[in-house]
Amino acid sequence: MKVALGGTFDPIHDGHRALFERAFELGDVIVGLTSDELAPRTRNEDRPIRSFERRKRDLETELRSYAEEYDRDFEVRELTEPTGIATESQFDVLVVSPETETGGRRINEIRREHGDDPLEIEVVDHVLAEDGDIISSTRIVTGEIDQHGNLTPEREGRKPIEE
Repeated sequence: MKVALGGTFDPIHDGHRALFERAFELGDVIVGLTSDELAPRTRNEDRPIRSFERRKRDLETELRSYAEEYDRDFEVRELTEPTGIATESQFDVLVVSPETETGGRRINEIRREHGDDPLEIEVVDHVLAEDGDIISSTRIVTGEIDQHGNLTPEREGRKPIEE
């Protein structure tokens, strides 16, 4: 099966890892990574986001271990539109988090309009931090938690990024 998923992945955390795990369980994976222009438009909060190239490098490093474990192929492609790559006909499954499930349904509408079969939408539950709230990149960037959801009251958040 061809599996699609997408995001900004900055920084990568255990919630993302749950998505990656499920995607590689299902098949070969193509990850859409938001472009520098799209990434800020997909955020509810204004926060520093690293460059596409830095995020891509970290994402590929992370994905290699899953690809090896599951003996799967993967590719990272740039997303310039919110509906991303999943509207392309070659995909069978879209892996999403609960908050992006609505976007998955929109992608299926577009696919139907183009005469393609809808994707199976695989929703992966949130991973919770030690305080019971979800792990999110924003919480990590602000210094509230680390990538595994541990509370980090002594940490400062990410400073504005200078490229």
